[in-house]
Amino acid sequence: MTDAATRPQPAPALTRREQILREAARLFAERGFHGVGVDEIGAAVGISGPGLYRHFAGKDAMLAELLVGISERLFDGGCRRVAEAAAEADGDPAAVLDSLIDGHIDFALDDRALITLHDRELGQLRDSDRKLVRSLQRRYVELWVDVVRRLHPDATEADVRGAVHAVFGLLNSTPHLSRPAALPGRAATAALLRRLALGALAALSAGAA
Repeated sequence: MTDAATRPQPAPALTRREQILREAARLFAERGFHGVGVDEIGAAVGISGPGLYRHFAGKDAMLAELLVGISERLFDGGCRRVAEAAAEADGDPAAVLDSLIDGHIDFALDDRALITLHDRELGQLRDSDRKLVRSLQRRYVELWVDVVRRLHPDATEADVRGAVHAVFGLLNSTPHLSRPAALPGRAATAALLRRLALGALAALSAGAA
């Protein structure tokens, strides 16, 4: 008999605020920020449009929380993965890089709407929020650059930085993939993205040679 403690636990139910953000991200990605009204977001979660104002000041606040929130999540998650992988693998940069890639693939497969939202709607944020997003993104890039430079010490910093941005572009292409039914399952897609990312970064050594 399977021990109850080892059984997979169901995901916690989303709070009302999380439900609103999830539906707002989906609708903004599908129809554009200006193409969605507060009433439509409310209808998607079963409350009136005015009822949303108990949770958010308006659409601008939702967009800011979505884009700042995902940038914070990527950076904080990256820091945690670097620390955990370094501790478990005695600082092996290959193991640390593997963990970073896996974390970003999870984001790219599970948060496609937020990728679309960032590409299309970042300019809608007020200056302070947009600057915060950019700052978090730069810090996230530096996590990767530090690890990749340790793994490819003969590559120039410019090449490493360019390769990291190229890998982000590759992984963040998931919203542009063909119909989900035409793709392999999630695990197979994740494995493919992982091989492509590692192959792109391995080219740094070939270039140095």
